[in-house]
Amino acid sequence: MAERALGATRSLRASALAPGLFVLLWSTGFIGAKLGVPYAEPFTFLSLRVAIVLVLMLPLAILLRAQWPGTLREGAHIAVAGGLIQGGYLAGCFAAVYHGMPAGVIALVVGLQPIVTAFAAAPLLGERVTRLQWLGLLLGFGGVVLVMWPKLQLHELDAVSVAWSAVALFSITGGTLYQKRYCSSFDLRAGSVIQFTAALVLLLPVALLTERMTVEWTGEFIFALAWLVFVLSIGAISLLFYLIEHGEATRVASLFYLTPLTTAAMAYFIFGEKLSVLTLIGMVIGILGVALVNRKPGLATPEP
Repeated sequence: MAERALGATRSLRASALAPGLFVLLWSTGFIGAKLGVPYAEPFTFLSLRVAIVLVLMLPLAILLRAQWPGTLREGAHIAVAGGLIQGGYLAGCFAAVYHGMPAGVIALVVGLQPIVTAFAAAPLLGERVTRLQWLGLLLGFGGVVLVMWPKLQLHELDAVSVAWSAVALFSITGGTLYQKRYCSSFDLRAGSVIQFTAALVLLLPVALLTERMTVEWTGEFIFALAWLVFVLSIGAISLLFYLIEHGEATRVASLFYLTPLTTAAMAYFIFGEKLSVLTLIGMVIGILGVALVNRKPGLATPEP
């Protein structure tokens, strides 16, 4: 009985800590991309990143006797979700940055994900989005707009970067919904190997066909690559899988609103970037919005 109680306590602690830790780690992705993209073309950079993850994760999965999917269909579902999340989303973000889209703009585009997810969650997953949650989603996006407003440079946009940002938006949205519906629960070690393999199958041919595949091995690039491999591809992605398995798609998606807010705060402390009054107001509004989306059902105002 005591062991069960201890296990339940640990599970509750993990559930409470996972969202905040995920947001913190995920928010560093844009900084890592900004540091690494000048030294390697986007698909080359991502192919190298994914290949290193596979070199690390495959032996680990074998040594720890990870539980592999029992059927080919289950494995295929995991691969499809991985192709979207690990391949399409990352390719869209990196390619958009490479083609000149400011980080603030792509953060704003991807910031539409929680709203798109909420619209799709009802017909695809049977999730019910309350009026309070819709209010939270709108406030969250409004907060992102205010935070990113000083950095929005729309005159630098072109059709290519906009198209890639759209690929990122619909890939992360589709991947999250697909994984929640068809394969929300799987061994993270085996699942990661399958998903990153699917991503490499998508990314490497594009790199071979369209890029020179040259890399400048500077200290800054090596740091960015290592950070993206260990902190993002292994740490943050594992937390995302945990959240998808244990939470509603709309609630999980709303956490992405906190990414640009956290990134702005990091830029203040790391790079000395200024935080305007508008940015601070946006942070407060964004946090309030996410809090409303994730408010416990029992505490929400009953709807007629």
